[in-house]
Amino acid sequence: MPKSVCTDRVVNSILASWRYDISGIPPEMRRDYENHLAECHYCRSHQKFHRRLDMALVVLTSLLVFLSAAILVLLWHFRLPGRVALTIPGFGDAALPQFLLLLAAFAGFLVSVAALVLVLTATPAPAYLGGLAAERAKMLEERLPSVLDTFRSRS
Repeated sequence: MPKSVCTDRVVNSILASWRYDISGIPPEMRRDYENHLAECHYCRSHQKFHRRLDMALVVLTSLLVFLSAAILVLLWHFRLPGRVALTIPGFGDAALPQFLLLLAAFAGFLVSVAALVLVLTATPAPAYLGGLAAERAKMLEERLPSVLDTFRSRS
């Protein structure tokens, strides 16, 4: 099967430089790009790829935040370093290594939260998710039986 080619190379280069995200441009400019994306299979497939990549980044950084928070809570709750015999030359007590491990876990949590914030601000994922949720809600509303419409009109 031959590779598809973009129907308009100029529009493709503009869209590629924006990572196929047209959510931030004015509506009057957006119409032309939406028409191109509707017609051009090449650009539409690249846009889908970039949205999937953005969603994967959001999911992975969210998992990282969750896991780092879980590790921090487990270390704090079970005081694991205090129960494990940590012998460090020059430190007779295990309190300092325990504190350093908790500090490292807290720093990892802060870094993962910062990464999530960066991913959410650098990618159009929140706008994409909002549009996707609105689209799904509209589909569900269209499927509602007419009986529910009468209840809605009463309220």
